[in-house]
Amino acid sequence: MPLLILLIAFAGPFVFCLFLTLVLLLGLLEFNRMGLATEHAYEQWFAALAGAAVVPLLYFGQTALLVPLYAGSILILALLFLFRLPIISEVHHRLGWLCLGLIYLPLLFGHLALLRQLPDGREWIFLTLLVIMGCDTFAYFVGSRFGKHKLYPAVSPKKSIEGGIGGLVGSVLAVFIANKTFLPQIGIVDGVLIGLLLGVAGQLGDLFESLLKRACGVKDSGTMIPGHGGMLDRLDSLLFAFPVVYYLASYGYGG
Repeated sequence: MPLLILLIAFAGPFVFCLFLTLVLLLGLLEFNRMGLATEHAYEQWFAALAGAAVVPLLYFGQTALLVPLYAGSILILALLFLFRLPIISEVHHRLGWLCLGLIYLPLLFGHLALLRQLPDGREWIFLTLLVIMGCDTFAYFVGSRFGKHKLYPAVSPKKSIEGGIGGLVGSVLAVFIANKTFLPQIGIVDGVLIGLLLGVAGQLGDLFESLLKRACGVKDSGTMIPGHGGMLDRLDSLLFAFPVVYYLASYGYGG
């Protein structure tokens, strides 16, 4: 997180784009490995490299190349599965998992690259990070102290309704901190709405990744960050939040 903050604040376009591309590549490799373990190593690497290419295309405005990239990637993956035939009864699960990774991670995380291009892009990225941290912190402490009613036990047994509400409070407070320090254009009503939207989006992103991990039978998405799990465990809430922030900043509050 400190490295990300420094890069947002000071890095030039090329360095920042390179950093985002590397993060996405590592996240895709982790995602693919979570679902396929050591199976289909070539296909996993191809899907990760193809997905990571989305960031530079978005960052440098080459969106017309996204359709050929995705069409070509799916065709190549289909041919790889066709001629490197695995267990036939598993093809739809394995190929589907790789295709899900190509959509889920690049298109959601890619909004961070788009967000950085906006006039107040740095400030909106900092707001997103601040809100998600506020949401996670309040959800943890309120849930630990007052949590009695399970939020969604089938997906995340430890999360509580009380913790979720606490997370929304933390999200709104974080928006007002941002308003007083670096985003003065956000009003009171708008601040509440933005905080609630991002708080809900972040918690849904967290729950969705928990769903994927349960489907794969793993506790953490990986071991890349000692003591904190994998890359996806750090990005899950942000993946759902960045698109919301981008469209809010672009069409509501960015001017």
